[in-house]
Amino acid sequence: MSQPSSPGPAAAPQDTDAARLGDLGYQQELRRSLGVLGNISMGFAVVSPVVALYAVSMVATTIAGPAWVWALPVVLLGQCLVVNVYSELASQWPLTGGPYQWGRRLLGPSFGWMSGWVWQFAVMFGNTTVAYLAAPWVFALVGVTPTPGTMVAVAAAILLACMLVNAFGIRLLSWFVTLGIAAEAVASVLVGFALLLFFREHGFALFTTTLGAEELSGGSTAMAFLAVLAVAGWGFIGFDACVSTAEETKDAGRQVPRAMWWALLSVGVVVILNAMAVALAHPDPAAVVAGKDLDPVTTAVIASFGSWSDKPFVCVVLIGFLACAMASQGGAARGVYSLARDGVFPFSRHVRKVNRRQAPIGGLIASTVVSCSALLLGLNATAIGSLIAFGTAATFLPFFLVSLAALVARLRGTWVPSGHIRQGRRGTFLNVLAVLWTAFEVVNVCWPRAVLAPPGAPWYQIWAGLLGTGVVITAGLVYLLLKRPQDKLRTAGAEPVAARPAEDRNAEPVAEPS
Repeated sequence: MSQPSSPGPAAAPQDTDAARLGDLGYQQELRRSLGVLGNISMGFAVVSPVVALYAVSMVATTIAGPAWVWALPVVLLGQCLVVNVYSELASQWPLTGGPYQWGRRLLGPSFGWMSGWVWQFAVMFGNTTVAYLAAPWVFALVGVTPTPGTMVAVAAAILLACMLVNAFGIRLLSWFVTLGIAAEAVASVLVGFALLLFFREHGFALFTTTLGAEELSGGSTAMAFLAVLAVAGWGFIGFDACVSTAEETKDAGRQVPRAMWWALLSVGVVVILNAMAVALAHPDPAAVVAGKDLDPVTTAVIASFGSWSDKPFVCVVLIGFLACAMASQGGAARGVYSLARDGVFPFSRHVRKVNRRQAPIGGLIASTVVSCSALLLGLNATAIGSLIAFGTAATFLPFFLVSLAALVARLRGTWVPSGHIRQGRRGTFLNVLAVLWTAFEVVNVCWPRAVLAPPGAPWYQIWAGLLGTGVVITAGLVYLLLKRPQDKLRTAGAEPVAARPAEDRNAEPVAEPS
């Protein structure tokens, strides 16, 4: 009986991700090694339940009392609308630098460049904020009282350490981030359930009262709730970090949209759980409303578990901040890299460099320099407060610009989603809601409110959201007019949205089964 013939040398498997990237006009330069869990971890770390809760709980309680927690599901639902739009876009164009790459393909080079410019500075200044807010936990761990100078120095050291981790490539970054969020998630869930089940000091009726907090808003509960919606918005941003690592994620067109949903919803559930648990376990919510307790989360934990829990809890919080800083800095570097490889960012020839570990080293250095420079504002507490206010406003603006670009392109008929996720008319309806939500939140966050600034704060901090956003947009417009980066974008990495077969453009897309 004859033996089967040898099949010969096996053909090299086709790298479909690299081929798809090539179709979009780019070579595979970054290491594509992340699975869906690694991509989820990047988004989870940047959204970060610990960072989110610490960023909003004290301020929100002061503004609207325990009833502030009702703002969380409202904001979460609004952000789900944004993720819905991002999912269709990431499915079709799984590229690093989402707002920039999508905007230029939907509404043209100038719009895309400006979207990327605003998003980039929002992320880089966001890194400054995370590092500055992480610094006090380092001092709390060693029991030292910081000065403004030492706060800035430690925050800069955190940014530099995060840059070094990022420079060793996506695998090491993913390992550190995954380890951090594992500790953070377990601690958050366990602490939250323990506070809720065993250490409640109040009934759930607590969430129907403001304890008089609305007096800061002129006695208007509605105005207080609007202010809380602006503050709570900080708690559900960062899921777009999943997009930043799209070119390092396997089967990115399918996995990045899934990762964004998992990151946002999982963090949303944990934040809402812990916000309720902290309020119900806090020994004196009225003290928080009165501004006498500036750290209600730690107060609730130590009052419930005892003084022994102080240092372990500080460690968990610090780990959460560090994981957030690493992932956020990695996203910022990849956004700069996306702009620089098209030659449309200042000093692009240097900034676009990738090191031998396939990490965007030029983007890492550039984003770290910008973030560290902004830390000098930390020498003045009022100035750093202005930066935080600007960061929140500038983050929601790209959400609005991307949602708007997608809607306009749909209505013009120049874009019909052709990726793995296609929702048809339902997608258009949800896109309209996403535009309305993000437009509302941009205005709401930028609205000057004395209640969100420290007592006696100067006028420029009260107007910081609007002023900061205006400065970044104005600088971008000047660069757009003088350097004309849009001219380079007419040929770089081009894949016109209308360049699909006519019968495909006119076909009614179908929703992907879940």
